[in-house]
Amino acid sequence: MPSDAVLYQAAALCLTYPDGDFRARLPLLREAAPQLREFVDHAAVTPARELAAHYVQVFDFGSRHSLYLSSWQDGDTRRGMSLMRFKEVYRAAGLEFSGAELPDFLPSVLEFAARTGDLDLLTEHRDALEQLRSRLTDFGTPYATVLDAVCATLPTAGAGTHP
Repeated sequence: MPSDAVLYQAAALCLTYPDGDFRARLPLLREAAPQLREFVDHAAVTPARELAAHYVQVFDFGSRHSLYLSSWQDGDTRRGMSLMRFKEVYRAAGLEFSGAELPDFLPSVLEFAARTGDLDLLTEHRDALEQLRSRLTDFGTPYATVLDAVCATLPTAGAGTHP
């Protein structure tokens, strides 16, 4: 398991829709992943409806801030082969992807990395993560700090980590 497994799991939870259980997890997330405190502290003081509306505004309107990693390189219409690749990587690790989301959903990929220690999908999509991080920063959303923390754990681009 990678040394950043707890961070990846916590980041996955931060990047999912803030449902009723989300607020209850915040104290644990704050303690477990100090790199995410800025986001967690923001989420703790933001009213639940406002936080949910912000999530929808950031991630659900168009693909400018897509959490689906293959859409960054393949677009929304040519992702079939990439999605199969994600499923193959999960299967090779002994896991069947059965989530309600597509297998390239960033929180799912982060959970996979946390559970298996396999960072290949994250490093292969490092450019997409950097683009998302940059766009979230430009948009001025606290979600950018979650991507900052994740990207800080990955090898830098050009280090021979992606195809």
